[in-house]
Amino acid sequence: MKIGMIGLGNMGGPMADWVLRAGFPLVVHDLRKDAAAGLMQRGAIWADSPQALAEQCDLVATCVPGPLEMETAALGPQGLVNGIRSGAIYIDHTTNSPETVRRVGAAIRERHADMLDAPVDGGREGALGGDLTLFVGGERPSVQRSGPVLDSFSKRVVWMGELGSGSVTKIVHNALAMSIDLLLAECLTMGIKSGVGLPQLVKAVAEGTALGGNMGLRKRWPDTVFRGDFTARFALRLAHKDFGLAAELSDRYGVPTRLIDICREEISEALRRGWGHRDRTSATLLQEERAGVKLRLPDP
Repeated sequence: MKIGMIGLGNMGGPMADWVLRAGFPLVVHDLRKDAAAGLMQRGAIWADSPQALAEQCDLVATCVPGPLEMETAALGPQGLVNGIRSGAIYIDHTTNSPETVRRVGAAIRERHADMLDAPVDGGREGALGGDLTLFVGGERPSVQRSGPVLDSFSKRVVWMGELGSGSVTKIVHNALAMSIDLLLAECLTMGIKSGVGLPQLVKAVAEGTALGGNMGLRKRWPDTVFRGDFTARFALRLAHKDFGLAAELSDRYGVPTRLIDICREEISEALRRGWGHRDRTSATLLQEERAGVKLRLPDP
């Protein structure tokens, strides 16, 4: 199969690289052509628009910041829907609105093609290592046909159900992960103010049952919060978008989300501080200010 990848940022770039390493012919597109330079040096072909890309490919994938960008890439004036081949598969890896996914999926079906939503979990670290988990919604035969491509950059492909269910799963997962970060800041500052040292607290929480194996504590926080380095791995403005998707989902189905709503407000306050370009963990600075405690560890 010839594969097309649209969106070559922190996640899409490494994913496209793994597809190329697996030996698939690759066509790429991004708003910035220079984002594709390394891939093109290794044999990828540039397309000037999503439509031009789709016209050449058997499988087309997008990995862009959010619903607006994905819908533009799919349904815009030079969108991929205009060029997608009959019998082709379109996979959206964006953390997306399920309603947007289903709307685009209906347009894809009108062109006698199929669509999967397969948002990714594992962060940039997982993308670079080819160690992502995919939550996939859509028809199982299309999941199976896409398997060799998805396996090139992921270790786990989890089928969730009909189209849109992958996006629902990712929204739920991200809301949980980001809420844990904010709750963790509260708990650690409370422990410090009560007289326990941060190194001992971190060890206890990491080895305990509440957060054992938590990626935030074991991987993300050592590089961000504990160092005071909030260079964006996952930008706070994208976290704000994901909490918005969670709010839309809870409103649609009448599910109360009091704790998630509180955490969403924390993200909103951090955004109002002008931290949208920083890593999402920068929202923990709000709790540090309130508690008068810095969550910093010495470099090992």
